[in-house]
Amino acid sequence: MPSRQDPRGQDPRRTPREARAPRAGQGPGAPEAGAAGGAGAADGAPPILAHLAGRLRQRRQELALTLRELAELAGVSERFLVLVESGRANVSVVRLEDIGRALGTSAAALLGAGELVDGKGARGPSSEAEGGSGGALVALLGLRGAGKTTIGGRAAARLGVPFLELDGLVATRAGMSLAALFEIHGNAYYRRLEREELARLADARAHGIVATGGGLVTDPATFERLRRCAVTVWLRAKPEDHWRRVVEQGDARPMANRADAMKELRALFQARRALYEQADFVVDTSALGLARSVDRVVKIAREAGRRDATRSP
Repeated sequence: MPSRQDPRGQDPRRTPREARAPRAGQGPGAPEAGAAGGAGAADGAPPILAHLAGRLRQRRQELALTLRELAELAGVSERFLVLVESGRANVSVVRLEDIGRALGTSAAALLGAGELVDGKGARGPSSEAEGGSGGALVALLGLRGAGKTTIGGRAAARLGVPFLELDGLVATRAGMSLAALFEIHGNAYYRRLEREELARLADARAHGIVATGGGLVTDPATFERLRRCAVTVWLRAKPEDHWRRVVEQGDARPMANRADAMKELRALFQARRALYEQADFVVDTSALGLARSVDRVVKIAREAGRRDATRSP
């Protein structure tokens, strides 16, 4: 259930434990933590780790973030980031997703061979991609637990296009976690940054798949701007499935000390349902399941890309 500290209708995510880095690179010759520019990939690093190191360093530098700033946003140590950027850390998928979110992207995008964000760092679609979405931006809507991150990340990986999370872009812009942002500045400040980041994506004609915050639809101006620049998809699910998915992610707080938590979730679902139904497409994730929901989003993105290409001069 939503926390009092997060008016978006979503709880700030918990920070999972940092992956254990191998002992290689921990001796006196290892790079110094906290260096603003990071380090190049170490000689002899496995190709996938060397590739990841370069992608992560590229994205961080595009955002003009120091290692210290990224470490604070991602909830990891500077030392750990130095090891990742030098190809010495066998980072876990969960921890890499945390770093990706802090960079306004995802683990799939950092590991892939497509663009990271906003057309920067283009290397062409990966050999496993099924064909991109052209110049279209597909925005996923829904309450927390709808599957926006999971479905969006998998669909983007299959298409070979960027996957973005608007909350991650806002946190990067603010230079702090979303939990800190709400606690210090409040909901109005978050909404302003959300509008500005969406406008930046629209102005840059960004393409790919973007996961939006659960409460974006409650801001009329922002929702209207999103509908003008993106194909919108509501990932619908039963309230029980929203609840179950959040708990399965390891977050038991929705039910903590809240006797009417499920009743409140149902009320929130009903309050926003008419707004979500304004989306261009609806994908019923409860009825379709994960794999078929991903298939459906991939199909929508592909069709949107073809329409966009047809309209281009």
